[in-house]
Amino acid sequence: MVTGGAGFIGSHIVDALVDDGADVLIIDDLSGGTRSQLENAQGRGARLIELDVRDGSGVADVFQSFRPEVVFHLAAQIDVRVSMEEPARDAAVNVLGSVNVFAAAHAAGARRVMNTSTGGAIYGATEVVPTSEDVAPDPISAYGLSKLTAENYARWFRRMRGLDVVTLRYGNVYGPRQDPRGDAGVIAIFCDRVLRGHRPIVYGDGRQTRDYVFVSDIVAANLAAASARELSHSEYNIGTGTEVSVLELAAAVAAAAGIDPAAFEPEFVPARAGELTRSCLDVTRARHDLGLPPPMPLAEGLARTLAALARS
Repeated sequence: MVTGGAGFIGSHIVDALVDDGADVLIIDDLSGGTRSQLENAQGRGARLIELDVRDGSGVADVFQSFRPEVVFHLAAQIDVRVSMEEPARDAAVNVLGSVNVFAAAHAAGARRVMNTSTGGAIYGATEVVPTSEDVAPDPISAYGLSKLTAENYARWFRRMRGLDVVTLRYGNVYGPRQDPRGDAGVIAIFCDRVLRGHRPIVYGDGRQTRDYVFVSDIVAANLAAASARELSHSEYNIGTGTEVSVLELAAAVAAAAGIDPAAFEPEFVPARAGELTRSCLDVTRARHDLGLPPPMPLAEGLARTLAALARS
């Protein structure tokens, strides 16, 4: 079962599962994902049910009918700006929706749930960078708070219901299929702008840093965590451990596109509320426990992302 499976990351996970011969059912309300991203998987047997995870009885019915062995929970409200403007909507999707999925997974006898969380927004403005899982979360955005609350419910279901929930805290994920029209994917937006001959728009001074992780590395982490017999921890950072500023990213996008960086100088606008100054993940635990290979280098990931956007 893949919730949010028609979305950017979810559709890549669906494809990998189908490649492995799994019987896959997707739950997605198509508010962010698209049917077109599932054409290949559906052509090979994956099925889609259009459903909002906030619909508890509907989610429970689907789980009881399908009875998944493993659940990949990616359905979420992911926009920090939306969370700051509409915290109730953000909480309804990310907290209530997660509780519905956890409860349905337990009732259906699922072996393990892979819960998607955020390695950037959840830690907040910590001085420990790269940040390990041992650092106490202290989110400054409503999005980070809702994801932390969902993690706390995951721990509650593990302790009180015996549900095996493993949470993966992602860095800033990018790659093919990410919508450049959205606000959550700066690399997709920058790549789209360079292909169109436009300059990048940078919020704040551009010195804010992020840990940019290619989508194939996220897929590999999910599959490794799902297939592991026993895991020593219930939370794992998934990223690269490399801190990259927005200004460095703009220069890297220009280089990947083969243009003069001077032609891709940023246009600066005021910073947005809820954004962190620095964010980079310590991924030692995941590499040790999950046996993950080295992450995709940024230059190669950007080249693949640009090529995919150019074809779309």
